[in-house]
Amino acid sequence: MKVDELSQLLNVLIATWENEVVEFKQAGKDYSTDDIGKYFSALANEANLRSVEPAWLVFGVHDKSRQVIGTDYRPEADRLQSLKHQIAQNTEPSITLREIHVLHHQQGRVVFFEIPAAPCGIPIAWKGHYYARAGESLASLGLDKLDSIRGQTLSQDWTAQLLQHATLSDLDETAVRKARQSFSKKHANRFTADEVMQWPLTTFLDRARITQNGQITRTALLLLGKAESAYHLSPHPAQLTWKLENSERAYEHFGPPFLLSSSALYQKIRNIQIRILPDDQLVAIELAKYDQKIVLEALHNCIAHQDYTRNGRVVVKELPERLLFENEGFFFEGSPDDYVPGDKVPRRYRNPFLAQAMAELNMIDTMGYGIHDMHTRQAQRYFPMPDYDLRDAETVKLTIYGGIVDPAYSRLLIQKTDLPLTDVLALDRVQKKLPIPDEIVTRLKRMKLIEGRKPHYFVSADVAAATASQADYIRTRTQDDEFYAKLLMDYLEKFGQATRSEINRLLLPKLSEALTDQQKEDKVSNLLTRLRRNGRIRNTGSRGQPAWRLAE
Repeated sequence: MKVDELSQLLNVLIATWENEVVEFKQAGKDYSTDDIGKYFSALANEANLRSVEPAWLVFGVHDKSRQVIGTDYRPEADRLQSLKHQIAQNTEPSITLREIHVLHHQQGRVVFFEIPAAPCGIPIAWKGHYYARAGESLASLGLDKLDSIRGQTLSQDWTAQLLQHATLSDLDETAVRKARQSFSKKHANRFTADEVMQWPLTTFLDRARITQNGQITRTALLLLGKAESAYHLSPHPAQLTWKLENSERAYEHFGPPFLLSSSALYQKIRNIQIRILPDDQLVAIELAKYDQKIVLEALHNCIAHQDYTRNGRVVVKELPERLLFENEGFFFEGSPDDYVPGDKVPRRYRNPFLAQAMAELNMIDTMGYGIHDMHTRQAQRYFPMPDYDLRDAETVKLTIYGGIVDPAYSRLLIQKTDLPLTDVLALDRVQKKLPIPDEIVTRLKRMKLIEGRKPHYFVSADVAAATASQADYIRTRTQDDEFYAKLLMDYLEKFGQATRSEINRLLLPKLSEALTDQQKEDKVSNLLTRLRRNGRIRNTGSRGQPAWRLAE
């Protein structure tokens, strides 16, 4: 907001004073983050109940005199904005401040926290507790208000409906055990794994938002149900289908429990190691054809947003150089492009009960980060960006690329790892022969990233430093440590374990030629130490003869 807009907003909020969706605080520099989180929960829930958007928490105004007195709360801009991450870490489902505004008023500094209303049907908790307002005071969210929010979608949410003839015996034991593990991992700051494992089954399922008062919902059967119990969902086919369309043809259907069968479908995909730019003078980089996190993010989004009332399947087609995901129903809120930057929070869900349960089991988030993360991870792998096809109003189609479209595009990403995502998206459109705005063309040409004349632009191949050839540049540049970590993690996932000599054979050839042999050995040692301390790998051998495995 501009200064005059913030000034006008402040005058309006002070004139109406505190109510259930506005709170003023003097707030010194040490104001408690925990208290901010409680107000965030309360104001978000009250905004939902009153259909108000947004709610406001305002620092720098005396809560008695209604006068601006200023606040020195987090004067550093970076530290102030970091509050968003702290809020997202401790809210359930994960949600955060829409924006933080600062007004330098003539009486002092005023900070506005813009709080989104809780999503339809989903109350917001802070560290496991739901808050509300009682006039100007903070209070627990009463059962009447809690039921009011949760009841907003139960009548029309297909996934929330109870199955009268289904019982706990219709749930798959392996899936339930996996669900407890996923839930305890997500809530490790609140519950120990042993504590979650010891809860009675009905207690766990209710806390994970999978059942209602111990009664089986359609969500429970979709995520945790036995395959033979899917008849309770009839005539709606609860299926995921993998279809291979290549020189060979094959297919397989996967039913509930989707918590397990999504990973089983991923295992069917031919995820071989590929070499980027193998025919060029550049040193080749080996990567898995598809990133597991990207594939499961796409598949879990299909499950969460499928329109099950249309009696269709979720389909994953494996083509020679790409995966095509299809799910029934139109894109529910906004467009995919809205979510690519990572700052749009969805307000509504087609299946809110299912979406919340999947969030509790760490399958998805409910902040709209999934599409952003898929694009970012593809860029980090030097691959083309995902494509959405919404031309069929009743189906969403997503393409994930497992190969190179234009070698120049991948070569450029390898050499320029600091490009912002907006530029990567524009370059991706250039390589796919799609139009881009004239102002972006001007910027990319000024940076010498594209060449050609409208409309025939192409990614520039001449992006190496002027003082070194492309081959020398790639041989001597140092990759990000996470690149080497991923190579090692992929190797351990595939082969189970590795000795130090095997790790050396994997990593030493890929290290910069600017390093000496001893420096390369030291770099590998430091990488292993860091991964071990971070709990990502463990040594199951001895100190003299290590055997490295993935940490469980």
